[in-house]
Order: sequence, then C-alpha cells, then structure tokens
Amino acid sequence: MTQTDEGGDFTSRIVAGVAAIAAGYAARKVLSFAWTSATGKEPPTDPESLDTGLAEALGWAALTGVGMEVTRVLAVRAAHRRLGGHARGSTRA
Repeated sequence: MTQTDEGGDFTSRIVAGVAAIAAGYAARKVLSFAWTSATGKEPPTDPESLDTGLAEALGWAALTGVGMEVTRVLAVRAAHRRLGGHARGSTRA
C-alpha cells in the first residue's frame, strides 16, 4: 500500500465518522419527534429506570437501536460513495 492510499483511507474514515455522528444526531431528533407524535409523550430519558414502564423502555430501546444503526450504515456508505472510496472489507487489487 502506498502512502497516498493510506492517506486516502484515513481521510475516508474521518469523513465517514463525521457523517455518522451528524446523521446520528439528526436521527435522534427525528426518532424523538416520531415517538412524541405516536405516543403523545416525550421519549424516556432513562429507560433503565424502574419508573419507566417495561413496554415503553423496550419500545424506545428497539426504535433507537434499529433507527440509529440504519442511519449510521447509510451515512457511512454515502460518505464512502461520495469520496469514491471502498467500504471496509472490500477486496482491493
């Protein structure tokens, strides 16, 4: 691997990381809005608390877990595509 390849890979990872963080922030806002619209209540701030019902805690955990991971994957893939890079794990010539 040449020095240029290593620099490009590093840049790609940094951009993908920043994209994932930004997308995660936006996704959290969207998920909170969707939860409030659907339930009429704010999302639980501490799902582990015994003051939060089990169904509510599990629902919020499932929604945020899946929603955040889907958003992260899409953001990283878009960043790689935009930079013309390859996703990690792809074969290189």
